[in-house]
Formats: sequence, C-alpha cells, structure tokens
Amino acid sequence: MQTLEPAEQQARPSNIIPFIPEGDFYYKKGVEAYRNGKLDKAMKWLNKAIEMEPTEVIYHCQKSVIFTEMGSFHKAIYILDDIIKEHGDDYAECFYLLSHNYSKLGYMHDAEKYANLYLEMDPEGDFREQAEELLTYVEAEEEDDELWTTEEEDELIMFQESAFYYLEREEWQFALPILEEMMSMFPEHMLAKHEFAKALFFSGNQKEAVRMEEEHLLSEQVSVYTHVNLAMFYHEMNQFDQRDEHLRLLRNIFPIHEEQHLRIACTFSMTGYYEDAVERFLHLDKRRVKGHASYYKWFSLAAKKAGNGAYAEKLWQEGSRRFSHLTKEDFYWLS
Repeated sequence: MQTLEPAEQQARPSNIIPFIPEGDFYYKKGVEAYRNGKLDKAMKWLNKAIEMEPTEVIYHCQKSVIFTEMGSFHKAIYILDDIIKEHGDDYAECFYLLSHNYSKLGYMHDAEKYANLYLEMDPEGDFREQAEELLTYVEAEEEDDELWTTEEEDELIMFQESAFYYLEREEWQFALPILEEMMSMFPEHMLAKHEFAKALFFSGNQKEAVRMEEEHLLSEQVSVYTHVNLAMFYHEMNQFDQRDEHLRLLRNIFPIHEEQHLRIACTFSMTGYYEDAVERFLHLDKRRVKGHASYYKWFSLAAKKAGNGAYAEKLWQEGSRRFSHLTKEDFYWLS
C-alpha cells in the first residue's frame, strides 16, 4: 500500500541541512526572555550566546543589564569594567551602565564620575536624560551632606592610618585602644567596629568578638566585613559548617573597592581555600594594594599551597623589601 504524505514533506530534499544556531539567535532569545521578566531564562540564553561568540561585546553588555535587574550590581560592574579595560571608550553606554550600578550600591562619587564620562563621550546618547538626572540627584545629596567637616575628616584619617599600621602587623594590643577611641568619636564609622572585633578576637576575647559580628549580621548593617570576620573566627574555632556558610556568601560577592576585594582574597587564604584565594588575588589591581603587608603574606601562602612555590617566594621577597616585619627568613612559615 502506498504511504500518503503531505505534499510539503514529499517535496522536501533528501539532503537536509541542519539548523545550527549562532550567537545572535541565542542573544535574541535572551532579550525576549528579559523583556518578559524571565531573568533566569534570559541569563541562560545570554550565556549560550557568549559561549558561541565570546568576543561579541553587546552580549556581555546585555548580561550586565540582567545582573543589574537581579540586584547583582557587583557582578554587573565586574563585566562592564572588563569591557572598558579591553575596549576603552568604544562603548560609551558601558560608562552609563557603570554609573547606574554604582548609584544602586550607594557609591555616589563613582556614579558621578562615570555619568560625566558618559556625557562627555556621547552628549546626545540614548542614556543622556538618565545620566543628567543622576547627576542632579548626586549634586543635591552633596549639598545636603554636612555630616563631616574637613577637620573631622582629617582626624578620622589619622586614626585610620594609626590603626592600619598595627592591624597589618597583627599587633592587636596596640590597635585596640585606637579603634575603641575611633568608635567613640565616630560611631557611624562601621569599619572601625569590624576592625575592633577582629583585634578583640585575636587578642583572646573570641566570644565577645563573635557576639559583635553576629549582632551586625542580624541588623541592617551587615557588610562584606561581617562575613569576612565570621568566616575567620569560625575557622579558628574549628566550627567549619558555620565558616563555610559565610565563605559560600563571599564567593558570590565581587566588591568594587580593592580593599574589600583584598579582604575576601585573604580570608580564602587564611581558611585554606587556596585556589579561590589565588583567583581573587590575581584580579586585584596591585598598584592599589601593594601598601598592604597582608597582600604579600596571604597571597604568598595561597600561591605556595596551590603549587606555585617559585611565585610564592618571589612575592614574599618583594613583601619583605617593603615591610620589615615580613623577613626573608620567615618564608619557611609557608611550608
């Protein structure tokens, strides 16, 4: 019996050319999902587009936009930073997108900087109105901000530099009274409280240090420093489940400011996650962190444990030239 087939099927050629989608196909699917509010699906399509065409900048830009919508502002900034480093001012819209993400994180000086750069590069660009609105908002905020006088700022900087000197040398007993005075004079300065908890812990008062950071964890004042400190504290106390909870959170945090990024890198090294530590250290701008002895100390350890002893020794030697307390003879501690 003859088989009946639809006419279009009978006419179909025997040599069928398979449809192999390219990056643009996945990109359009991602944009469609994004416009429909399906952010997880949009991210999957964008990742597929990037996998097919990794050098297509527009795909990376759109991925940053999705991260922004998800509230992952640090991750968006990370992508945009990479684009600007590689392509300079070829993609002016990236400067506006950076400005927008910085504003969401509350870093208004950075937001202002990149909004101005965007308007200089593309005065009639698609984001001109948004950039101008952002600058108007920043200007109004600056006019209202009379919290600090120049004299107070100078005094705070003096305290910070004194405390930093002793903290980097792990001379906790000298750091504690300085930090205590800072907290009294500048109660809104949260970093002093985190540094005080750290110095307190390593001076032997572990219970009180943990209590302080756990209190921050339950308040609206939780920060990178809270998770960094608690990860270190629980590691030292052999409470590894609690430690890992904070490390898991830190793995998804990509700070804008190098000092915070350095803290995370050092924490991974201190807690024995050397591969994670090396990856974070390598993303740091060395020019901004070479004034920290902790950079050399904990990067050396991570590099050594990750299997690069020669690089570890090179780092340690460089650090020992910069900081007298990192002596060349002490390199043995890495073994």
